[in-house]
Amino acid sequence: MTEIRRLLASDLDQLIEVYRDAVISQATGLYSNAQIEAWASHASREPDVRRALQQGFGLVSCQSANPAIIEAFALLDPADRLSLLYCRGRASRQGHGRRLVLALETEARRRGERSLRTEASQLSRPLLERLGWWIEAEEEVPFGGLLFRRWRMIRNLM
Repeated sequence: MTEIRRLLASDLDQLIEVYRDAVISQATGLYSNAQIEAWASHASREPDVRRALQQGFGLVSCQSANPAIIEAFALLDPADRLSLLYCRGRASRQGHGRRLVLALETEARRRGERSLRTEASQLSRPLLERLGWWIEAEEEVPFGGLLFRRWRMIRNLM
């Protein structure tokens, strides 16, 4: 079983590694090479990712054998928005993302939120749909000088 704990300021560099690994190891076939490179390098070159990690309510999922190693993370930023759900490729499809989303839904309920929203990639959309999220709209947005398809999704918490 994995350990889920609060994100710490000391985790930031490792979270940037998880972000990059998640994109590079899992986006092939869903995105072009140019999109993958633009997306994977975003967290290391743009301060908005670090800022979100520092100001949001974040959780990390760690290896049970070595809790110092983060396999996945996600956060609420702001309190009604699921943001930055990423999992290392080696740890994908092992329940890390599912447990993180469910824990953040519980936290949002505790904070009095009635629903959550997010912008899901092709990577996270299937998981969120399985967990009861629904698509509000599909959109194409510029990111890193390229267009990316994503889905605005909602989860009622009541």
